[in-house]
Amino acid sequence: MRKIYLMLMLLVLSGVAVADAGAPVYDFKLNSIDGDATTLGAYKGKVLLVVNVASACGFTPQYTALEAVYEKYKDKGLVIVGVPANNFANQESGSNSTIKEFCSAKFHVKFPMMSKVSVKGDDKTPLYKYLTAAPNVGGEIKWNFTKFLIARNGQPIARFEPAVTPDSPEVISAIESALKS
Repeated sequence: MRKIYLMLMLLVLSGVAVADAGAPVYDFKLNSIDGDATTLGAYKGKVLLVVNVASACGFTPQYTALEAVYEKYKDKGLVIVGVPANNFANQESGSNSTIKEFCSAKFHVKFPMMSKVSVKGDDKTPLYKYLTAAPNVGGEIKWNFTKFLIARNGQPIARFEPAVTPDSPEVISAIESALKS
């Protein structure tokens, strides 16, 4: 028992997030694309679609579908959260202000965008440590535009890989089901 306690203490002290399978996502701290500190608690009671995004990726045109899905379902309780990350082939190398301008000018993005973070590797942000360890949706992020669906209770309930578009029948069905719960 003492060994388990010591191991957990070492993990906590080393900054490794220990995912609590029952914990909601609301306490995770992020900065908005403008640098303002926030938590996902700002969206408590909403259905979230959390997506690691990049401006120079082959999947970047998914911003159009993300914005369309957001506009269609935002009044029913959906919030899409864009999380820029530069973990794959240097496809999000710009500053937060450059990312914001790109998303606004090219794709008219109105859904919340966060500041750039890491979603993979030793410097992975705590939110993504949690998501990639969560039951039924976990596993390392393989590329940009991986999508995590979070239920109104803050629990991850589905994951969609990059090639699955935000407006695909499987994503829309999962969103609509989550909105009804």
